[in-house]
Amino acid sequence: MTNKKNLIVLNFLMVKKIINMKYKISILFISLFTISCIPSLVKRDVNKAVPKMYDSTRVDTTNAAKLKWKQFFTDPDLIALIDTALKHNQQFNIVLQDVIIANNQVRARKGMYLPFVRLFAGAGIDKVRKYTTLGALESNRNVEIRPGKPIPENLPSFLFGANVSWQIDIWKQLRNAKKSALYNYFATTEGKNYTATLLIAEMAHNYYELLALDNQLTILKANIEIQTNALEIITLQKQAGTVTELAVRRFEAEVAKNKSRQFSIQQKIVETENRINFLLGRFPQPIKRNPELFNQLNPLPLATGVPSQLLQNRPDIKQAEQALTATKLDVKVAKANFYPNLNLTANLGYEAFSMRYLLTTPESMLYNLAGGLVAPLINRNAIKADYLNANARQIQAVYNYEQTVINAYTEVVNNQNNIKNLADSYDFKSKQVAALTRSIDISISLFKSALADYVEILLTQRDAIEAKMEMVETKKQQMNAQVKMYQVLGGGVE
Repeated sequence: MTNKKNLIVLNFLMVKKIINMKYKISILFISLFTISCIPSLVKRDVNKAVPKMYDSTRVDTTNAAKLKWKQFFTDPDLIALIDTALKHNQQFNIVLQDVIIANNQVRARKGMYLPFVRLFAGAGIDKVRKYTTLGALESNRNVEIRPGKPIPENLPSFLFGANVSWQIDIWKQLRNAKKSALYNYFATTEGKNYTATLLIAEMAHNYYELLALDNQLTILKANIEIQTNALEIITLQKQAGTVTELAVRRFEAEVAKNKSRQFSIQQKIVETENRINFLLGRFPQPIKRNPELFNQLNPLPLATGVPSQLLQNRPDIKQAEQALTATKLDVKVAKANFYPNLNLTANLGYEAFSMRYLLTTPESMLYNLAGGLVAPLINRNAIKADYLNANARQIQAVYNYEQTVINAYTEVVNNQNNIKNLADSYDFKSKQVAALTRSIDISISLFKSALADYVEILLTQRDAIEAKMEMVETKKQQMNAQVKMYQVLGGGVE
């Protein structure tokens, strides 16, 4: 008897070994078949090289991007506006929701490679079909388990239990999908930082625009007063017969022109205020500022560091890099679709035709365990298309990263030259304004002494006001260039 049992056990182990061997051979065969049908890809490696310096004059690793934006800006009114915009700007808050969505995607992908456990419960009724195979087989059975009592025509059913399903992540498809979602989350976070940088810069640009318009309006009003005084002198000269009616009319026209120009500037002020209000996420209202501070603004040189620091400081470059990493993982996820998937399912619970028997063990207990290996065999065009598309998106991400780096470097170089040229322009514009301001007094004195005509006064005043307006515009451009340099270096996030 013992030998017989040993023989049975031995036979069982041999059968189990044969089944396991067949199972492994089947997996190997399916895997080799699917791998041989995977299409080849066109690959492109990313080029992360950047020039060693921005120009050949100096190499300094000091970088203004390390400054926090509250250290960079000193105007308390501007700081308050930026603070408000970072809290209430609608576009920025939309981007913040994108970050939350991306984070939830990570959580969803993380749960995909863990077992799913579901509870189920149900009740129903089934009519027994008498003239069927089941009806014939059960004709002598009854729900009360007593002989002689017929089976009811309507048979109830009650059940509850738990279901477990689990996709075994053999090829790391689900884990790679989770990592891809994580890098997309990082990319979205950097996108949020980049949006914050753009918002801060845009707020500063509009604020300096507003201060410049205020000062241009002040200059225009002062010049109107000067021209009005000159008109009075010309009018007296005309009454004395030393000038003609033409001179009076020319000066009247010039005064009227500049008074009309006031309304154009006032309209620009309203529009600029409302652009700021839009960035603040609120309806139009006056913007608090001190126009006199504009004349005290002096652009300071910003340390640009070395180009390689752009890779660590620029949010858009870091966003492109994270997106590139995510697309590489997406290619691996798409490739895993060619391989066989192993799924395990299990059910455990109770089912009975009467509530009194529902928890009877083991008679009412139900359980099953199953495993399935599934691999695509025929008509795999959709899988191939997804794989090729994932690779194409990965190549797009490579080009996008390289383009972002080149754009960042170019912006720094352009802005370096812009700052230098604006500084030189402002110096000469200041000298021009000083000379023309002095010329106004000289021309009036000469006119009173009959050594100059009214045309010289008119042209001198016209040139002076244009030079002053251009000088204000140049200073505004200088401040905007400084803000732009801070932005393109990667500052302005914190």
